[in-house]
Amino acid sequence: MENDNFQSRACADQLKALSEPIRLRIVDVLRHGEMTVGDIAAFLEVELVTVSHHLKILKHAGLLEVERDGRFMVYRLRKDLLQKVAQSRKEFLNLGCCRIEVPPVKNDKS
Repeated sequence: MENDNFQSRACADQLKALSEPIRLRIVDVLRHGEMTVGDIAAFLEVELVTVSHHLKILKHAGLLEVERDGRFMVYRLRKDLLQKVAQSRKEFLNLGCCRIEVPPVKNDKS
């Protein structure tokens, strides 16, 4: 097999995981820091079981990290996923194979 510069399978899995609107909303919420399933569900006003299902897909695609904190699971974006453009307030998701520019945080005064 030839070189796979795009890391095609991993890239496709990540893009597929991001193709659902609620998953993009979850990523947007997690841009601000780590949260539990319950916190995310409450913030998005979505059923806990629905959020849990979508978190599993995002985690399986390698976009999230999860850690147990007592009886709770705490989710956060993969450390290298959200990056800033140098000398700018713009952010992007770095998937390795491509970048997705993310809109600025609402209520940002810049």
